[in-house]
Amino acid sequence: MDSQGPTSVDEEVAALSRGADRDSLFMQAGLILPGTADPIVVRVRNLSPGGMLAEAKLKITQGTTVEVDLRNVGPVPGRVIWAGEGKFGIAFDRLIDPQAVRRQIVSESDLPPHLRRTGREPVSTYRRR
Repeated sequence: MDSQGPTSVDEEVAALSRGADRDSLFMQAGLILPGTADPIVVRVRNLSPGGMLAEAKLKITQGTTVEVDLRNVGPVPGRVIWAGEGKFGIAFDRLIDPQAVRRQIVSESDLPPHLRRTGREPVSTYRRR
């Protein structure tokens, strides 16, 4: 890459994601900013072991430390590595399993009767979307 770096949000996203296995998806996560207790709901557009692309109508600046509450993983600390209009990239402080975030936990009571086990305690199973 040249010394000027990315010039558009799309180029920034490509630069962030280059060489990383990432999942394109549409889900929500809770974003906790410094000094706030209540999470802000953001849309997760891309997710990789080391970071994510998020969308939200909020002003956020590059370098901001954040915590992202991801389904089935829990809170993950990180920092904003770029911010554009309505989109921003977060680099996680630790690696996560993107497939775990995608899994939907289904209890036996959510299953149709013919798929339930009878005479046993309920067992949670994982179902991919």
